[in-house]
Amino acid sequence: ETSLEVPYKPERVAILDMAALDIIDSIGEGDSVVGSATTSIEYLQDYVTNDAISNLGTIKEADLEAVMACGPEVIFIGGRLSSVYDDLSAIAPVVYLATDTEKGLVESVRDNASTIASIFGKEDEADALMAGFDERIAELAAFAENKTAIVGMCTSGGFNILGSDGRCSIISNEIGFENVGLDAEEATSTHGNEASFEFVVEKNPEYIFVMDRDAAIGTEGAQLAQEIVENELVQGTDAYKNGNIVYLGNPAVWYTAEGGINALDIMLQDLEGPLLQ
Repeated sequence: ETSLEVPYKPERVAILDMAALDIIDSIGEGDSVVGSATTSIEYLQDYVTNDAISNLGTIKEADLEAVMACGPEVIFIGGRLSSVYDDLSAIAPVVYLATDTEKGLVESVRDNASTIASIFGKEDEADALMAGFDERIAELAAFAENKTAIVGMCTSGGFNILGSDGRCSIISNEIGFENVGLDAEEATSTHGNEASFEFVVEKNPEYIFVMDRDAAIGTEGAQLAQEIVENELVQGTDAYKNGNIVYLGNPAVWYTAEGGINALDIMLQDLEGPLLQ
């Protein structure tokens, strides 16, 4: 662990990570934001549309000149920008926040929230915001016990099966659905690989969870996830017959903001709605 000196209660922060922006917003320190990457996420739109806040590019491609021009005391980044850490560090101290699947999403959010809260002296606020999550996970876990699932992502018109070491892994790691997609040679952590629907039929999971990446990033002309997933083969599965294909309602949050407090709340709602009600 390298230690990093960051100004206490900074008044000018640059944000290149939506989970960090989410947490800063949640603890009531949004006024410190002088520059932000763009996002389509609804609950963060005030930062994108505010003329007083500089546009710093995207969470994948930072505009370094714009970052420098907004004069930040501290810069927050996520995993997609780790390659420009050094360039950004030349401008101001960089706080790099990630989600760690070994630790689990909830603990990652808790850690990220406490890191950010400690910078602003808002530890109590962060603790209060995190208070209800464990119970909600426990309730979902009780439901998921002994149930099998495949977790997939619709991208570029295909269906990619996800492992349990990256995106959407909260479904199998913390909530505890048995991810029967793991032994797809296709299962990888970030985007998965395009899988054959024969594999889905062969595994016949009780639940199929679908994250629509095309919708999350606003791909033009993307096929509807439902058209891709509910093909003739999948219509033969128990998941389809029992109405247990769950389309995650807020894919942009799952895809671009995982690690935030609001994001975690929304992600759990996307599961609680179809599963517990």
